[in-house]
Amino acid sequence: MPISRTDPLTLEVVELIGSVVARYHDEYEEAAARHALTGAQARVLGLLALEPTPMRKIAEKLKCEPSNVTGIIDRLESRGLVERRPDPADRRVKVAAPTEEGHDTARRLRDSLGFAREPLGELTEAERTLLRDLLKRMLGGGAA
Repeated sequence: MPISRTDPLTLEVVELIGSVVARYHDEYEEAAARHALTGAQARVLGLLALEPTPMRKIAEKLKCEPSNVTGIIDRLESRGLVERRPDPADRRVKVAAPTEEGHDTARRLRDSLGFAREPLGELTEAERTLLRDLLKRMLGGGAA
Protein backbone atom coordinates (compact mmCIF):
# COMPACT_ATOMS: atom_id res chain seq x y z
CA MET A 1 0.00 0.00 0.00
CA PRO A 2 1.52 3.38 -0.99
CA ILE A 3 2.29 5.77 1.83
CA SER A 4 0.12 8.89 1.89
CA ARG A 5 2.04 12.04 1.08
CA THR A 6 0.36 13.67 4.05
CA ASP A 7 1.26 11.08 6.65
CA PRO A 8 2.95 12.62 9.75
CA LEU A 9 6.40 11.17 9.01
CA THR A 10 6.42 12.49 5.43
CA LEU A 11 5.27 15.91 6.62
CA GLU A 12 8.02 15.95 9.27
CA VAL A 13 10.69 14.99 6.71
CA VAL A 14 9.47 17.68 4.30
CA GLU A 15 9.59 20.24 7.11
CA LEU A 16 13.12 19.17 8.09
CA ILE A 17 14.35 19.36 4.48
CA GLY A 18 12.85 22.86 4.26
CA SER A 19 14.64 23.88 7.45
CA VAL A 20 17.99 22.56 6.18
CA VAL A 21 17.56 24.39 2.87
CA ALA A 22 16.58 27.65 4.62
CA ARG A 23 19.56 27.49 7.00
CA TYR A 24 21.97 26.70 4.17
CA HIS A 25 20.53 29.54 2.07
CA ASP A 26 20.79 32.03 4.97
CA GLU A 27 24.39 31.05 5.72
CA TYR A 28 25.31 31.20 2.05
CA GLU A 29 23.85 34.72 1.72
CA GLU A 30 25.70 35.86 4.87
CA ALA A 31 28.99 34.37 3.63
CA ALA A 32 28.51 36.03 0.23
CA ALA A 33 27.84 39.40 1.90
CA ARG A 34 31.07 39.07 3.93
CA HIS A 35 32.86 38.93 0.55
CA ALA A 36 30.80 41.88 -0.78
CA LEU A 37 28.93 39.56 -3.15
CA THR A 38 25.27 38.86 -3.68
CA GLY A 39 24.17 35.26 -3.28
CA ALA A 40 23.77 34.96 -7.06
CA GLN A 41 27.27 36.33 -7.67
CA ALA A 42 28.70 33.88 -5.14
CA ARG A 43 26.87 30.95 -6.76
CA VAL A 44 28.16 31.89 -10.22
CA LEU A 45 31.70 32.31 -8.90
CA GLY A 46 31.46 28.92 -7.18
CA LEU A 47 30.33 27.27 -10.42
CA LEU A 48 33.11 28.91 -12.40
CA ALA A 49 35.71 27.81 -9.86
CA LEU A 50 34.86 24.23 -10.85
CA GLU A 51 35.38 24.92 -14.57
CA PRO A 52 35.12 27.80 -17.04
CA THR A 53 31.57 27.75 -18.38
CA PRO A 54 29.57 29.37 -21.19
CA MET A 55 27.01 31.82 -19.84
CA ARG A 56 24.11 29.87 -21.36
CA LYS A 57 25.13 26.80 -19.32
CA ILE A 58 25.41 28.91 -16.17
CA ALA A 59 21.85 30.15 -16.79
CA GLU A 60 20.66 26.55 -17.23
CA LYS A 61 22.33 25.44 -13.99
CA LEU A 62 20.90 28.38 -12.04
CA LYS A 63 17.53 28.15 -13.82
CA CYS A 64 17.52 31.81 -14.82
CA GLU A 65 17.60 33.94 -17.95
CA PRO A 66 20.94 34.29 -19.80
CA SER A 67 20.57 38.10 -19.57
CA ASN A 68 20.64 37.82 -15.76
CA VAL A 69 23.87 35.83 -15.96
CA THR A 70 25.39 38.44 -18.29
CA GLY A 71 24.74 41.12 -15.66
CA ILE A 72 26.23 38.98 -12.89
CA ILE A 73 29.31 38.23 -15.01
CA ASP A 74 29.65 41.94 -15.84
CA ARG A 75 29.71 42.82 -12.12
CA LEU A 76 32.15 40.02 -11.26
CA GLU A 77 34.37 41.04 -14.18
CA SER A 78 34.39 44.69 -13.06
CA ARG A 79 35.71 43.50 -9.67
CA GLY A 80 38.47 41.48 -11.30
CA LEU A 81 37.02 38.13 -10.18
CA VAL A 82 35.99 36.79 -13.60
CA GLU A 83 37.11 37.14 -17.20
CA ARG A 84 35.56 36.20 -20.52
CA ARG A 85 37.57 33.93 -22.82
CA PRO A 86 36.94 32.23 -26.15
CA ASP A 87 35.76 28.64 -25.71
CA PRO A 88 38.62 26.37 -26.85
CA ALA A 89 36.04 23.99 -28.38
CA ASP A 90 34.18 26.75 -30.29
CA ARG A 91 35.90 30.12 -30.64
CA ARG A 92 32.54 31.78 -31.45
CA VAL A 93 31.39 31.06 -27.87
CA LYS A 94 32.64 32.96 -24.84
CA VAL A 95 33.16 31.22 -21.52
CA ALA A 96 33.37 32.91 -18.16
CA ALA A 97 36.35 31.89 -16.05
CA PRO A 98 37.56 32.97 -12.63
CA THR A 99 40.72 35.00 -12.34
CA GLU A 100 43.28 34.02 -9.72
CA GLU A 101 41.57 36.42 -7.31
CA GLY A 102 38.21 34.87 -8.26
CA HIS A 103 39.48 31.37 -7.47
CA ASP A 104 40.79 32.61 -4.13
CA THR A 105 37.51 34.34 -3.29
CA ALA A 106 35.51 31.22 -4.24
CA ARG A 107 37.75 29.08 -2.01
CA ARG A 108 37.42 31.47 0.96
CA LEU A 109 33.66 31.60 0.46
CA ARG A 110 33.40 27.79 0.34
CA ASP A 111 35.66 27.43 3.40
CA SER A 112 33.50 29.86 5.40
CA LEU A 113 30.37 27.71 5.00
CA GLY A 114 30.27 25.74 8.23
CA PHE A 115 26.60 24.75 8.44
CA ALA A 116 26.67 22.23 5.63
CA ARG A 117 29.97 20.67 6.73
CA GLU A 118 29.80 20.65 10.52
CA PRO A 119 26.61 18.61 11.07
CA LEU A 120 27.69 16.19 8.34
CA GLY A 121 31.02 15.77 10.12
CA GLU A 122 29.15 14.34 13.10
CA LEU A 123 27.74 11.53 10.95
CA THR A 124 29.70 8.37 10.28
CA GLU A 125 30.92 7.68 6.77
CA ALA A 126 28.20 5.03 6.42
CA GLU A 127 25.53 7.55 7.50
CA ARG A 128 26.84 10.19 5.06
CA THR A 129 26.88 7.60 2.27
CA LEU A 130 23.31 6.56 3.06
CA LEU A 131 22.18 10.19 3.17
CA ARG A 132 23.89 10.93 -0.15
CA ASP A 133 22.29 7.90 -1.78
CA LEU A 134 18.85 8.76 -0.44
CA LEU A 135 19.12 12.36 -1.62
CA LYS A 136 20.23 11.21 -5.08
CA ARG A 137 17.29 8.81 -5.18
CA MET A 138 14.90 11.60 -4.19
CA LEU A 139 16.29 13.70 -7.02
CA GLY A 140 15.83 10.88 -9.51
CA GLY A 141 19.49 10.04 -9.83
CA GLY A 142 19.34 6.57 -8.30
CA ALA A 143 21.82 5.30 -5.73
CA ALA A 144 25.55 5.72 -6.27
